[in-house]
Amino acid sequence: MIRVTPKINIGLRVTGRRPDGFHNIETLFHPVDCFSDTLEIEETGRSGVRMDISSADGSPVGWDPDKDLCAKAYRLLAEDFALPPVKIKLVKGIPVGAGLGGGSADCAATLVELNRLFGLGLDSAALKGYAARLGSDCAFFVDGSPCLAFGRGEVMKAFSPALEDCRIEMAIPEGEHISTAEAYGGLTPRPAEEAVLCCPSHCALEDALRLRVEQWNGLVVNDFEEAVFAAHPAIAALKEDFYRRGAVYASMTGSGAAVYGIFRK
Repeated sequence: MIRVTPKINIGLRVTGRRPDGFHNIETLFHPVDCFSDTLEIEETGRSGVRMDISSADGSPVGWDPDKDLCAKAYRLLAEDFALPPVKIKLVKGIPVGAGLGGGSADCAATLVELNRLFGLGLDSAALKGYAARLGSDCAFFVDGSPCLAFGRGEVMKAFSPALEDCRIEMAIPEGEHISTAEAYGGLTPRPAEEAVLCCPSHCALEDALRLRVEQWNGLVVNDFEEAVFAAHPAIAALKEDFYRRGAVYASMTGSGAAVYGIFRK
């Protein structure tokens, strides 16, 4: 059984729409251990892949298991390798639609485990190549080490901010769910050079992340927050609450609805 953990975005700038319909971003992916899924893969006598998905809290999952990213990961590898039929058991403990990348994490874990179980001989770079074909942030979860991410999120550069003496807390407002379409619908992407002119306090994300965490507020920003907070004040209230409780930095992750606070230990 594999324990799968999510990530947060520290800073998230949307710099423009791409010809392929995706958006270019600049962000830092950072692993967190606040929630987890469990994943189990075993051979079966049936053909192809069979998914068994449940929620840790007993609530129903709201999507077709056959279209889950884990099943897609199996089918993608099966195009190039003679994989035996398998059953994938997935128990969801990572909140869905919260901006934590749980589905992408499960997808990458499936690729890594299939590679291990059946001796496919794929190295990290090859696994990331498959992962990038399945989702914009899937490749990050192959290694799961902190990194700056660009393009759709598949272009990565290793980078670890100085958080060794910090702890991260998460909060998710009850009943709030932000779809990707809603989040991008309230956003006006702008190129990085325009962002510098429009926001005097802005500096390059990497430069900002080299500062002490106490200096990040106002410099390390999530472009989705303005529109999401206006439409969902409960999410904005969570961020304010983190600061009231002594967080040195707080932000929404991804396109929401999860919010995190970073505290000094």
